[in-house]
Amino acid sequence: MKDQLDIFIFIDALGWEIVRRHEFLSEELPFRRELAMQFGYSCTAIPTILTGCRPFQHGHLSLFYYDPENSPFKALKIFHYLLRPRSFWNRGRVRNLLSRLLRKWYGYTGYFQLYKVPFDRIGYLNYCEKNDMFAPGGIYPIPNLQDRLIEAGVPYHLSNWQASEAVNLAEATRAIRDDKTQFLFIYLADLDALLHDKVGQDDAVQRKLADYQNQIRNLLAEAKKHARKVTLTVFSDHGMTPLRGSVDLQKVIAESDLQFARDYAACYDSTMLRAWFLKPGVKETFFDKINSATFPGHWLSHAEKVRYGIDGGPVNYGDEIFLLAPGYQIVPSDMGLKALPGMHGYQPDDKDSLAAVLSTKPIPDHVREVADLFSLMLDSI
Repeated sequence: MKDQLDIFIFIDALGWEIVRRHEFLSEELPFRRELAMQFGYSCTAIPTILTGCRPFQHGHLSLFYYDPENSPFKALKIFHYLLRPRSFWNRGRVRNLLSRLLRKWYGYTGYFQLYKVPFDRIGYLNYCEKNDMFAPGGIYPIPNLQDRLIEAGVPYHLSNWQASEAVNLAEATRAIRDDKTQFLFIYLADLDALLHDKVGQDDAVQRKLADYQNQIRNLLAEAKKHARKVTLTVFSDHGMTPLRGSVDLQKVIAESDLQFARDYAACYDSTMLRAWFLKPGVKETFFDKINSATFPGHWLSHAEKVRYGIDGGPVNYGDEIFLLAPGYQIVPSDMGLKALPGMHGYQPDDKDSLAAVLSTKPIPDHVREVADLFSLMLDSI
């Protein structure tokens, strides 16, 4: 029997409101706290969790960004006229197949998906998540969790983010039974997809949470058979906000005299518009057509960008960002052509955006936001 085993379980989208409302594992994990979400999406939160750094340091905010000189999609810019009819090439299965082919062709090891980014624009864009962020050196030059575990010489097990939950739980059980393993990081991602589709259906959410509770209780019981001291911490990256309405920001800009790549560039994420202004006066046109009086949202102030850790850094993710009010989605967007029942990526301190941390042991006072989870894990190494 080993002396100690520290288990960390990352449940994607297990927001504080869900934890609180459903009293998730309240007996097993009595120490719990809400956490401010990292501004952005999962592609922002995950590198933040794995490094303890903010986007201005690790360079990850949204998947796509304007970078015509280094775009890996230049061929699509040239041949997009041949991709007809548009309705065929915008089908989900076709996009998924093309994404898999391009991922293999370019040798990307990270999460890669074209979503619904128009082919006439994608040739001007670059992609941030080309490397597996969980792998050693995956967020180079910043050391990630696995880099730190290797450096410390701690026997560990990290879930494969590309594997199913069933596989990850089975592998975790085997690692618990291994007398050498002292640190476990388990990744469970299915709740995120369920909440995007059924955030307002409490019965469906409760069933999934009940499954998680049973699985985690079984892991905890197994761990106590193989280690004299066991700690268990469950945490998340964000919550999920129910749909309130949608807005078409693309139409507003398309009806102007502005031309993409000549006057401006833009990425329309699910909850925010990120704009680059390529000529004088274009910013004023954007601000005149899109503002808090015309749409539910606001342009981020400099103070907000600094507070959210997105001001500056190795990648320009937009000269300005228009963030929608909680519950509203951009439709159509580069992510999808229809609104989803649930979405995340709003203001980090909104109640439905809040992440959570739950533990068998007291949580240090300094752990107040998603970025602090890294130091919490390092304390166990």
